[in-house]
Amino acid sequence: MKDISDRTTLLAIQGPKAAEALQSLTDVDLGSMEYYTFKKGVFAGVDNVVISATGYTGAGGFEIYFDNDHADAIWDAVFKAGEKVGIKPIGLGARDTLRLEMGFCLYGNDIDDTTSPLEAGLGWITKFSKEFTNSTALQQQKQEGVGRKLVGIEMIDRGIPRHDYEITDAEGNVIGKVTSGTQSPSLQKAIGMGYVKTEFAKEGTELYIKIRDNQIKAKVVKPPFTA
Repeated sequence: MKDISDRTTLLAIQGPKAAEALQSLTDVDLGSMEYYTFKKGVFAGVDNVVISATGYTGAGGFEIYFDNDHADAIWDAVFKAGEKVGIKPIGLGARDTLRLEMGFCLYGNDIDDTTSPLEAGLGWITKFSKEFTNSTALQQQKQEGVGRKLVGIEMIDRGIPRHDYEITDAEGNVIGKVTSGTQSPSLQKAIGMGYVKTEFAKEGTELYIKIRDNQIKAKVVKPPFTA
């Protein structure tokens, strides 16, 4: 096994028109690819390109992986082919707001090696049909219940819930911490996610985000966030 990360380029072409934008560049039938599958083939005249029906925006699309030597040529080809659907170069900031609007967890923010998939609402990927790393402890946690849960947060009063801001109850007692937050450009409101004590995790529960020593009112909502 060889780690080829340093000589590999990744482009993520995301959005509902991604297949239409890219299809002229490859013989791989992009429209028939199922989510979270990949194929290897010729793309923009370059062989051995990995085309993956993945991405982290909630809008669908593809990620393509190829040798760094072809980066300029493939970039130019993607933008020429995508002109007809108005493709634009967008950075990771947009990816972050889009994935948050969908309620997708980001490793290092919403999940890490101190969190449990059951706390994060990822029980659907935690199957106990066989043993795996830490499965015994997680099985016990499933049976006994978790002490905290990851919830969606929508601001009621003016303010933005930023990473690591404290979450409190009405009396000012700390009940959790914000893991991700932003002013959503698509929804035109402030949203976030964070872990709170289980008794405060019910949808509609009012809570407060501590911003510059002020308690700013918010409520628990179920992602994906809507306008």
